[in-house]
Amino acid sequence: MMKNKIALIFGISGQDGGYLAKFLLSKKYLIHGVSRDIESSNFSSLKVLNILNQVVLHSASLTDFHTIIKVIETVNPDEIYNLSGQSSVGLSFIQPIETIESITIGVTNILESLRFLKSSAHFYNASSSECFGDTNNKPANEGTPFHPKSPYAIAKVAAHWQVVNYREGYKMFACSGILFNHESPLRQPRFVTRKIISTVVRISLGSHERLTLGDLSIYRDWGWAPDYVEAMWMMLQQNQPDDYVIATGQSYSLKDFVSMSFSEVGLNWKDYVDFDSKLCRPSEIKYSCGDITKASIKLGWMTANTLPSIIEKMIAAEKTLQCQ
Repeated sequence: MMKNKIALIFGISGQDGGYLAKFLLSKKYLIHGVSRDIESSNFSSLKVLNILNQVVLHSASLTDFHTIIKVIETVNPDEIYNLSGQSSVGLSFIQPIETIESITIGVTNILESLRFLKSSAHFYNASSSECFGDTNNKPANEGTPFHPKSPYAIAKVAAHWQVVNYREGYKMFACSGILFNHESPLRQPRFVTRKIISTVVRISLGSHERLTLGDLSIYRDWGWAPDYVEAMWMMLQQNQPDDYVIATGQSYSLKDFVSMSFSEVGLNWKDYVDFDSKLCRPSEIKYSCGDITKASIKLGWMTANTLPSIIEKMIAAEKTLQCQ
């Protein structure tokens, strides 16, 4: 009888951590999750997904090598997923040092722990489409040069190359998923997509508030988070480690997102939206879109959801939440 695989998820309290844990539980994995302080963490994503009692939780700080190596040695996982670190591009302009430390030092501590322990665990690192910066209105693939435009993106680029260096230098099974934007009802309110959805639903239910936004002309490739965590798992099932772009291949403007969201509740967005230049970032990516040719051929991965269906699902979930 084959033993259940063990997965260790750093950043289990976030959107992706919750969906990944749920997906791996469906594959009969034993799930261990790491958060900075499990006594004070809310784990709302795990609660919403009704899987909190199926996960073994550990406290560890990604910037503390000793706690990282201890938890990896204790769990002895078959697979490690690093989804942790400061995750907001906007916040990274306000907290650049915290962002760089949590992302870059964090991934280095995990990789160095695996090297020190001589672990054979397969390692997944969450890279980001923000690494590419602007791509001249062309979809980005794995060979597109990085041109980061925020402290968050700079940290992600450094972490990405650490994974490559440890893979090539120490022959580790280590790979990065270069994930484009991916949404769900578990998105935190500070993200603009969740801000839009929650405000639209409140207005549709009778609120007289306005929706205030920054640059509506930016284009993004928005996907569905539950689809993307499956791609993470697929990367670690391959014979050889590699890096993959994960996206939908379709790009929409933020104005499109706003318009579709209001249309979903039968309203015209122009009647409810205000512009505030203070919400614009110091440096902004104008166009972002991913080319998933490699992932579709080598992994056999494709997303089933594009922006219209994603908005429909998020609006429905938000209505349920606000009507409780």
